[in-house]
Amino acid sequence: MPSAEPTQASVHEPDPVRPTKEDPIAEAGSELIGGPIGRRARFGTSWWNPVRVIALVAIGMFALGLIQKAPCYNGGWFFGASTQYTHACYSDIPHLYQGRGFADGLVPYFDRFAGDMQYLEYPVLTGVFMQVASWLTPHSGTIQHQEQWYWMVNAGMLMACAAVIAVCVARTHSRRPWDGLLVALAPAFALTATINWDLLAGALTAAAMLMWARGRSVAFGVLLGLATAAKLYPVFLLGPLFLLCWRAGKWRDLGKAVAATAGAWLVVNLPVMLFAFDGWSKFYTFSQERGVDFGSFWLILAQNSSDPLTTDSVNTLATLLVLLCFLGIAILTLTAPRRPRFAQLAFLVVAAFIVTNKVYSPQYVLWLVPLAALARPKWRDFLVWQACEVAYFLGIWMYLAYTTSGNAHKGLSTDGYHWAIAFHLLGTLYLCAMVVRDILLPERDVVRQAGDDDPSGGVLDGAEDRFVLSAAVASARRDEALEGPQVSWGKEE
Repeated sequence: MPSAEPTQASVHEPDPVRPTKEDPIAEAGSELIGGPIGRRARFGTSWWNPVRVIALVAIGMFALGLIQKAPCYNGGWFFGASTQYTHACYSDIPHLYQGRGFADGLVPYFDRFAGDMQYLEYPVLTGVFMQVASWLTPHSGTIQHQEQWYWMVNAGMLMACAAVIAVCVARTHSRRPWDGLLVALAPAFALTATINWDLLAGALTAAAMLMWARGRSVAFGVLLGLATAAKLYPVFLLGPLFLLCWRAGKWRDLGKAVAATAGAWLVVNLPVMLFAFDGWSKFYTFSQERGVDFGSFWLILAQNSSDPLTTDSVNTLATLLVLLCFLGIAILTLTAPRRPRFAQLAFLVVAAFIVTNKVYSPQYVLWLVPLAALARPKWRDFLVWQACEVAYFLGIWMYLAYTTSGNAHKGLSTDGYHWAIAFHLLGTLYLCAMVVRDILLPERDVVRQAGDDDPSGGVLDGAEDRFVLSAAVASARRDEALEGPQVSWGKEE
């Protein structure tokens, strides 16, 4: 007969965290769907588990984002430069179908196209994504008809990426699946999803974070290498990982992750580097040569200066500024009273790169949303930040409408646009400040308040510190070691 005694797994298996019980905003919002989840609710006992619900919500929000682009789909992209701005439905995708040679059957990186750009200015894996969408697009009818198809095909592929991001976030913190709703319901996520192809790198990065949380260092590295082959920013996650593994002494896992990242990146890039170097290098030379652009504080400085800085000067200053931010994050990591969570540092390094960059495009919010949901799953702060991003999303299109409407001046003036830039920069910095506060005061961290240490940290979760810069932290660790085994970080040590 089966034993009536509970198994060890059932004794130590922690209950899932219910945001409606710990977050006042989540509790208030739950009234729209019947109120907070009850104490007798069971997870995973029916088809409607949290992950499936979050995936469907993400797809539904993405569909609403597609509907928001309807005015442009019905002519705004083709028959009036300002229409796509006044309706806030601009997308790069239909414009680049012809502008980057896909309509003419040109092969990215290998074939030149007319114009100053000459080669596709995107990383290789993004170029492959764009090419696959072109293969699936009917190359018949008017060019406007083809561009509509191309946008729809890309939208379908990007929808899959959005669902992957939401699901990966929901599964990364195994006790907090409902935090994935932060991604699924993020308004800026839905509004900017089809401006460009950023969701591809976002999906690969989210999957990499999930693999690291599961302790699969090689799989993490492979996915992060692929993400870096689609966009540059994912490689910055190796910096926080290095610092955390240094503090915890997990060098072997770090080495496997770095090697797998480099290997996966080379597998994608090396063939194009060898046979079409000029086309392959276009992304990197374009990033270096482009001037100050939309969304950055550098643009505010340039448009308010009689003698604006040169591109080379901005490149140098922006590089120094982001390196200073990275140094600050490194010092924070090695001196914090408790080792920061991987997701916290991942959010901070990507945010530092974006805020100091010479361009802060509206779709860059897609890079931060999944990391923010893992770093600080607090609805109030998340929604404050999202409000700033939505305001900027409207602000940039109204500013472009103002600059393209001639003497009519319909839209937002330059001064108004500068305020919009400041608003979304301050929103990002506000969320960064909240994450830093959680690191300095870990008892304020909602993830750790629930009894976890670092659920996205994989081998770092519950690990002992091996190296710290703070004498006070080192002394506290020695005292813990002298006291013997104890329950710490929500785990038995």
